[in-house]
Amino acid sequence: MSETAKSTIDQSEVDRFSAMAAEWWSPTGKFKPLHKFNPVRLAYIRDRACENFGRDPKSSRPLEGLRVLDIGCGGGLLSEPVARMGASVVGADPSEKNIGIASTHANASGVPVDYRAVTAEQLAEAGETFDIVLNMEVVEHVADVEFFLSTCAKMVRPGGLMFVATINRTMKAAALAIFAAENVLRWLPRGTHQYEKLVRPEEIEKPLAANSLDIIARTGVFYSPLQDRWNLSKDMDVNYMLLAKRPNLS
Repeated sequence: MSETAKSTIDQSEVDRFSAMAAEWWSPTGKFKPLHKFNPVRLAYIRDRACENFGRDPKSSRPLEGLRVLDIGCGGGLLSEPVARMGASVVGADPSEKNIGIASTHANASGVPVDYRAVTAEQLAEAGETFDIVLNMEVVEHVADVEFFLSTCAKMVRPGGLMFVATINRTMKAAALAIFAAENVLRWLPRGTHQYEKLVRPEEIEKPLAANSLDIIARTGVFYSPLQDRWNLSKDMDVNYMLLAKRPNLS
């Protein structure tokens, strides 16, 4: 199959999240885990981006002037706060319903986000490039992980970054991120994640390296019930984030 004929879209996943679109911005709804997860991932994105681009993370708009792609943006839970940090954000999602919800919320909040109901391959084919590509909790829902990551990598500018967050394909993740989260704690609707679609770190690193991106940081993320919040961790067996960089042009 040629690259132009390939698609990153798993329509069943698009349909699943489209059906829940109205709940994106409810902190107690079906996307409650993402609301809980947002502070730790936003801080990680801000701090690593500022480190890379020589910005002050304590400033009110630390990402001013940077062009950011939030691929698989859903209802915009990540796009809006990143835009508030000063970035020019393109929020892309194949679901028209998700983009509708995201656009309505951004307009009501007065936050400028360029939302588009498009795929990664459509953006890449149009020649779009970005200082930062946010690939957060998406790879476990696409049809072809390697093609998706390769497509996203091509849009990272020299000196730019790609953040990837997902769930590891381990027995520990199957027990905690799927069985416990969906059946015991009821954090997520049943069927949100399938074990066989979870992605190991090396399965992310390989296509990124093939597209000249260097992995510069790795971290696990875990939920502390005592603190009722997510924290960074050395344990990458369940949730984890990878940070890749395209070298500057010499």
